[in-house]
Amino acid sequence: VQLQASGGGLVQAGGSLRLSCAASGSIFSINAMAWYRQAPGKQRELVARITRGGSTNYLDSVKGRFTISRDNAGNTVTLQMNSLKAEDTAVYYCNAVSIYRQDWGQGTLVTVSS
Repeated sequence: VQLQASGGGLVQAGGSLRLSCAASGSIFSINAMAWYRQAPGKQRELVARITRGGSTNYLDSVKGRFTISRDNAGNTVTLQMNSLKAEDTAVYYCNAVSIYRQDWGQGTLVTVSS
């Protein structure tokens, strides 16, 4: 599976951004897609995940502010980020989990200025 992420950028605190991740290749094998992030000097952490069945889960610190969704074809996953905070600044990575592997997209930088 190949993943192409887009949508990062610079935004002021309180603002919004939308990240998109387009999957191609063996998309029929994808069980779940997710967004992770990694801030400077910190470990990569799971931000939000959506399963094939539509179940979602979120990092506690983004609940109520971020929403993960996907299109009907399951090709594109979107992360809508509202009420952004400086601590949301990180490189965000798209992730797809299949039966035997997981794939990563290139990171997209999100910078939130306070």
